[in-house]
Amino acid sequence: MSFRGVLVPVATPFTNGLAPDKGKFIALCKAFLEQGAAGLAIFGTTSEANSISGDERMRLLEQLVASGVPAEKLMPGTGGCSITEAVVLTRHAVRQGCGGVLLLPPFFYKGVSDDGIFAFVERIIQDVSEDGLKIYLYHIPPMAQVGFSVELVGRLHGAYPDTVVGLKDSSGDWSNTEALIKAYPQMEIFPGSEIFLLDALRTGGAGCITATANLNARMISASYKCWQEPGADARQQTITKIRKAVQTIGPLVPVIKSYLALKTGDPGWSVVRPPLIAMPEDVVVELDKELTGLGYEFPGVT
Repeated sequence: MSFRGVLVPVATPFTNGLAPDKGKFIALCKAFLEQGAAGLAIFGTTSEANSISGDERMRLLEQLVASGVPAEKLMPGTGGCSITEAVVLTRHAVRQGCGGVLLLPPFFYKGVSDDGIFAFVERIIQDVSEDGLKIYLYHIPPMAQVGFSVELVGRLHGAYPDTVVGLKDSSGDWSNTEALIKAYPQMEIFPGSEIFLLDALRTGGAGCITATANLNARMISASYKCWQEPGADARQQTITKIRKAVQTIGPLVPVIKSYLALKTGDPGWSVVRPPLIAMPEDVVVELDKELTGLGYEFPGVT
């Protein structure tokens, strides 16, 4: 199994008591696949994964697979600061049949060397010891402040070419994404924003894994599928404008969830786990007006 196309880093709905809402989560995941998403990158940044315990993540994954969502379309985040926890989450995902895992670097200690990060990932691979393990490195220095350098990616892929197979680049730096795609054309490299989708595809990238696909999976997926056809640049301009409108009004996770609450009429969608807080309704209403002016249509979540 390999991933190509648009993957959605699915927002995790919570009850008013801050427990994961299994029913809404499953419905949301199925809706994105119906809207054309190639896969679901659950339990990443947009999923509030680092505010969710390992046990909660594993239980939600089991429930999602049991609901009929194809496990091979899932790329759950399994990283952590502890090798032990990362091994448990990664082994569990492989045994559920997931197509791959998205692995953060150990992000608590800053200023660590490439050698230290290499040793961390290598130990996870050795301890998981599963033939089906496919790792997609998760490079997100704006949040983690620790990342996978272009050289380190090459070392890891060179040592484990059948296991370290791809990367999500959420640096926001196109030059870094471009360097990765050109250096490792055999790997599946995804920018972390649809702003770079067309540039990535024209350079040899695999697609994108983008938070705003929670609101716009259908349009972004259509842009991916038609990237070699006339009108590709115009479609790219539209999805870029929509992304920029969403990301400029506040932190992406509360913006996305509060917008879902507005468009579905269900205030429960706005619930986030502290320290995040929901966006003010008037801000989200203004966003909705701006998106409507850009030709955006909410595709629904069921």
